[in-house]
Amino acid sequence: MDLKSELKIIEELKSKLRHVMDFPKEGIDFIDVTTVLQDGEAFRKALDLMIKKIDAFPEVDLVIAPESRGFIFGAPISFVKGIGFAPIRKPGKLPYKTVKIEYELEYGSGTLEMHADAVKPGQKVVIVDDLLATGGTIEANIKLVESLGGEVVGLLFFIELDFLKGREKLKNYRVESVVHL
Repeated sequence: MDLKSELKIIEELKSKLRHVMDFPKEGIDFIDVTTVLQDGEAFRKALDLMIKKIDAFPEVDLVIAPESRGFIFGAPISFVKGIGFAPIRKPGKLPYKTVKIEYELEYGSGTLEMHADAVKPGQKVVIVDDLLATGGTIEANIKLVESLGGEVVGLLFFIELDFLKGREKLKNYRVESVVHL
């Protein structure tokens, strides 16, 4: 795919995003990706562009994705690439022994967990999510992966909200995004 075609697809994907004002709280402009997911062709194009970006990372052993929209993008990418997938979830959702982290996000605080055996020491990991905002959630994901001995070789997002400067918080990691708003 040439650059002109890629840019056209990115603009098409941008046009499909829905903005929901004051969700989940007043003052937040929530970017809803379900409008892309509902359109099979648009969803395929989004995944194709994300896979193209993951191909530029060094060797990847495992895709990690946070609940819940990260799963939607991370699982099919791991399937296509033929590599493992491990979820990061909210507390109490995983059935086995977990590691946990508490963190701050744009509109409150949160806690995330992953299985204690999800990442093997030395595994090269790409963390995939739908959206990069301030970087707080992904920073927590990174800490979980690294606490288990994994090496985060990249961060991959469908959307990046450039004005929130989340990339700055993640400056020690390779960050790739498809759509920039």
